[in-house]
Amino acid sequence: MKNILNKVNSLIPKILTLLASLLLLPIACTDLEEEVFSEVTESSFVPSESDIISVMASAYTPMRFVMGWQGYFDLQEEPGDMFVTPTRPNGWDDGGTYKRMHFHEWTETQWQPRNTWITCFNGINSANRVILQVESGELPVSEEQASAIISEMRALRALYYSMLVDTHGNVPIIASYSDELPVQSPRAEVYNFIVSELTEVIPNLTEVVDQSTYGRMTKWAAYHVLARVYLNAEVYTGTAQWGNVIDACDEIISSGAFELSSNYSDIFSTENQGNPEMVFAIPYDQIFAGDWSAHMKMLLPDHRLVFDMQAQPWGGSSCNPQFIDSYNANDKRLADTWLMGDQLNASDGSVVMTLRKEMPSIYDCDFTDGFRCGKYEIESGATGGLSVDFPFLRYTDVLMMKAEALLRTNRADEAATIVTQVRLRSFEDPAEATVTGTELEGDTTVEYGTLAEDGTIDEPGDQSAVPYGRFLDELGWEFAAEARRRSDMIRFGVYQTKNWYNHTPQGEHTILFPIGLEELNTNTNLSQNPGY
Repeated sequence: MKNILNKVNSLIPKILTLLASLLLLPIACTDLEEEVFSEVTESSFVPSESDIISVMASAYTPMRFVMGWQGYFDLQEEPGDMFVTPTRPNGWDDGGTYKRMHFHEWTETQWQPRNTWITCFNGINSANRVILQVESGELPVSEEQASAIISEMRALRALYYSMLVDTHGNVPIIASYSDELPVQSPRAEVYNFIVSELTEVIPNLTEVVDQSTYGRMTKWAAYHVLARVYLNAEVYTGTAQWGNVIDACDEIISSGAFELSSNYSDIFSTENQGNPEMVFAIPYDQIFAGDWSAHMKMLLPDHRLVFDMQAQPWGGSSCNPQFIDSYNANDKRLADTWLMGDQLNASDGSVVMTLRKEMPSIYDCDFTDGFRCGKYEIESGATGGLSVDFPFLRYTDVLMMKAEALLRTNRADEAATIVTQVRLRSFEDPAEATVTGTELEGDTTVEYGTLAEDGTIDEPGDQSAVPYGRFLDELGWEFAAEARRRSDMIRFGVYQTKNWYNHTPQGEHTILFPIGLEELNTNTNLSQNPGY
């Protein structure tokens, strides 16, 4: 196993009931002269470090929904201008769920938005339970241990809330483990809660970056979440926080704990747990933590021959050709991210199939229409779950957040220096990797507008220039298929205004998802988000 949290997941139920079970142990009675314990009390139990990590693991485990079936990845990518899941000969209509995501016509009963709400609150409740166990003395730890555990759980809780404030906005703030119906808070209050929590606990979080803290909330991971929340502050509250973005990013940069990966593909390899970019990873394992199913949705059934897989993928999602056309042909991230053209048999090199860029319509595409995501390594023998750890927070994002904040505060040339640094690893010619501040301030290179079946622009829609649109393109090329496109598009005003593929804008209210009908029915303190 690659991560200690995964190693102990199977022990969680035992650990959570350890104190009670110890009290029920039978007492040995033999003729041998053994030391006999007449009782094991709560006060005499001293948990080891592995016991403590086992208890905390229950709060981390829900994060694996990110790359799971209709998980956070789908919620962030399906409504954007990159991924499309059209109807194909083998199905994929699925009651229209993917079309509604593409058209921004989702409902309050749709599973994708609800799954993020439910899973994030599961994680929040688990974090609150661990905090209660420590504060109540149920988990007997030293004062120093208690402070460290509570701070880590509060930071993790803030991470879950950073996802909810972005997707649903007006959500309950649950800061303790309670049976009472939670009261809904406005989006700005949720933002303030996240900032306050992270600011308060950061001094108490570990600065150690090694295997013992891998996949856990360190001081640097907390700063990273804080920077992301600041980055979107204008969306959440109406007030920009660009200076705070730079400050939070500088804390991580000056730590010296991370650096750019020399090879882009290494970040997404099966053995990526040692990659120097990992600020916060979500560990997966195809045997012990096999929640990663996104590759099954994206690859075609015959890709099992291309990658020598044990599983047979399902062949749903592919890339909007408008986004593919925005790449520089010499940008190695194009081939590092997307499977294109002839797909060769792993055994004999023969052509199994040929993927084409074109996708005639979301209502009817052939199997091989649309390039597929190949960013995450498919090892020989891969099953329905991958062992690639998901780089939820990586160092390049720190650099790009700082660059965006510099760009938006009239320091475009400084921003360009950072973006050029990021681009250099993906171009053979340094001159092609170099960008200027003026370029980053310019319009997007994506040709927006809905497409006709022949791939031409059918309905142009809003063709006004996108401020800093070229920087948005840079985010797309660097972070394609990393569960973030929706958030970036909203921040640049593209998500709610532009046409792409078969999508037309549906209004400003779509920057938030509706609260699920079941959640509304079970908690009378909740009100539906505006526009639904």
